[in-house]
Amino acid sequence: MGSVKFGEVSELFERIGATTKKSEKVRILSEFLRKLDDEDLAVLCRLLSGSIFPVGSGMEVNVGYSTLSEVIKEVSGADDEELSRVYLKYGDLGLTAEELLAKRVEVPLLEKELTLSDVYRAFESMAKAKGKDSAKERKRLVKGLILNSSPLEAKYLIKLLTGELRIGLVSGLLEEAIACAFRCRLEDVRTAHLCLGDLGLVAKRAKEGSIREVGVRPMIPLNYMLATTVHSAKEVFDYYRKELYVEFKFDGVRCQVHKLGDRVEIFSRSLDPVTESFPEVVSLVKGLGHDFILDGEMIAIKGERPLPFKELQRRLRRKEPDPELVKEIPVKFMAYDILYLDGSVLIEKALRERRGALEGFKDTLSLSRLFTCKGADELERLFRVAKELGHEGLMIKDPDSKYVPGSRGRLWMKLKGEADTLDVVIVAAEYGHGKRAGLLSDYTFAVLDGDEYKVVGKAYSGLTDEEIREMTERLLELVVEDRGRVKLVRPEIVLEVAFDRIQRSDKYDSGFALRFPRIKAIRYDKGPRDIDTLERVRELYEKYKG
Repeated sequence: MGSVKFGEVSELFERIGATTKKSEKVRILSEFLRKLDDEDLAVLCRLLSGSIFPVGSGMEVNVGYSTLSEVIKEVSGADDEELSRVYLKYGDLGLTAEELLAKRVEVPLLEKELTLSDVYRAFESMAKAKGKDSAKERKRLVKGLILNSSPLEAKYLIKLLTGELRIGLVSGLLEEAIACAFRCRLEDVRTAHLCLGDLGLVAKRAKEGSIREVGVRPMIPLNYMLATTVHSAKEVFDYYRKELYVEFKFDGVRCQVHKLGDRVEIFSRSLDPVTESFPEVVSLVKGLGHDFILDGEMIAIKGERPLPFKELQRRLRRKEPDPELVKEIPVKFMAYDILYLDGSVLIEKALRERRGALEGFKDTLSLSRLFTCKGADELERLFRVAKELGHEGLMIKDPDSKYVPGSRGRLWMKLKGEADTLDVVIVAAEYGHGKRAGLLSDYTFAVLDGDEYKVVGKAYSGLTDEEIREMTERLLELVVEDRGRVKLVRPEIVLEVAFDRIQRSDKYDSGFALRFPRIKAIRYDKGPRDIDTLERVRELYEKYKG
């Protein structure tokens, strides 16, 4: 079976986007999925879920608004004025391309009908392009695709490259379509998605009939189990009237450490590989005589005292840190859970059993210090100790809890006891003034509301000059609409922002605004789907409005 024509895929996107009926979207897609071979099935399901590459690959196409607009102008013959006029009509670069490419001044020497495989291979080549001529190579690859595309195909190529597919197919509907296509239980599809974090892999397992056998195995990162924020020790024990496990909450980045034979991989919260950033951890783990998946925190630490998160950020920005930086900012992986050990999957075991298995590594790895706590007074005393030692607060866990990938509930809680922060994503950036002229230094940010992003504020303080320069370079690669001083960008860069309070506001589409927001950290370890939600903003508003 050959790869499906990209024209057919484009028509599929068009049909799904044209109907508002969820059941019809599921029917159309499920019928299409049945006829695909394994490779096309995985690729298409990833594209529909908002990704291009497999989870954990760390690959990005790195193609921005300027490259795409240049290609559209060259192939269509449009000038800047015409491009701007059509763009203003739609506010969408894909629709702009569709209209302008109905007429074209440039055609390929050898015309070729694109397949989905052709498109994906070109995307892979864009991601692999490195070095001083990489931007030219990516542009060449984009142009090759556009030259061989119909206007409809060009529209969807650009939508995929900008992450703006928007055909009303949320993750839940895609899971339903996979279940319907391959006649398996929706519950099994959703469970597999939570474990694998990659709908391409899930679809392949559903097709081959092994969806119920999806297991946890090293080198495939799992979605993380998450914790709910609580605001007082009393709140914890009003909910749980039992003995609980308590650990210090580290000011680091959540990581999974996978080991299989001699191979070691470290995955971030966004399930991207960050192995090369932490060579000392890789060396330590490689010498251990077991296969495992550990969950824990990567922290910067000197002696017994943790270093500020900003110091750890310097390590995160270096894929291959030089020996001097490794010496200046040493890191330690603090393990607090084990999900797989020597062929045994442990996520269905109670935390007390998993912790027992983890204790077997106490002579070779750094493990989180574990306390047991029976009441609010004890918990408050531990909280004061944590703060004195330089930690963020406390993690509180039910000893009987299973490890539930992707779940945020009250099986795990975090008590920070300080002004709340939100994880947000930048959706627009504006050039600054004075010494920041020519730099994108004012950032409009948003939270998640379902599958949409809703703006809750704008911040311009908290970053160093070096960070602002680096941020400008990154943001210019993500531009999807150029409005002069203001650039609308693809939502990829996550910030942790602090604020004084939340207020009701008609200024932003969320209905809320953060008062005096400031950037606490750039969260290189998180992706746009890891940010806080509008529901969380409402909770904090209710908490603070008095």
